[in-house]
Amino acid sequence: MKAFSLATALALAFAASTSFAAPAGFTALFNGKDFTGWTVPEGDNGHWKILDGVIDYDAESEAKGDKNLWTAKEFGDFTLRMDWRIKRMTGTYPMPDVLPDGTHRLGPDGKEILTHRPNADSGIYLRGVGKAQVNIWCWPVGSGEVYGYRMDKTMPPAVRAGVTPKLHADKPVGEWNTFEITMKGDRLTVVLNGKTVIENAQLPGVPAKGRLALQHHGGRNPKTGELAGASSLMQFRNIYVKELR
Repeated sequence: MKAFSLATALALAFAASTSFAAPAGFTALFNGKDFTGWTVPEGDNGHWKILDGVIDYDAESEAKGDKNLWTAKEFGDFTLRMDWRIKRMTGTYPMPDVLPDGTHRLGPDGKEILTHRPNADSGIYLRGVGKAQVNIWCWPVGSGEVYGYRMDKTMPPAVRAGVTPKLHADKPVGEWNTFEITMKGDRLTVVLNGKTVIENAQLPGVPAKGRLALQHHGGRNPKTGELAGASSLMQFRNIYVKELR
């Protein structure tokens, strides 16, 4: 009886947290069973997989080319909702201190101050391009930033500051987080766990339409066999999109 009660409780908890019926106005992008509607990298060999109703990734895709998991459909203006979690960190990575304007803190010698901290790294590609990526990682600045634009020194200061998170809203590694990402024209808003971290940021030159992707990052060092300190040991669930007119 005790075993049955525990199993029942776990099943109810899972059902409460994972729903494949889309909220009103949204369409489910993941059915919890297979990769219908997604393009698995050719030659991946099972590293992108479905595990207990979630998309699970171990950062070890064997695909020779692009290792990211892309939607089959393209999207223009949209709101994307999804849950994600970093399963565990994979090592340390030399992280800079990101300032509110998107630049990095410098030391007395004029060089970036880098601190080795535990890390993992992934993200969501928007409109078919890696530059328009909403980051998922362990940096102190928090998830939700658009690294490709923040680090592009040809961009105006307002653009680089706009894609820098206004606050750190991540939950601890191992816990589930929720993104709500809205793209309208070249403007991006990111809400993480109910807090707006990016608001109406401009992404100059972003394509008008393109696919979404869950990012591969890192992998094993072929010499040591160890995972790189910024690998994407990730899970994703409850993925829904609303196309905006």
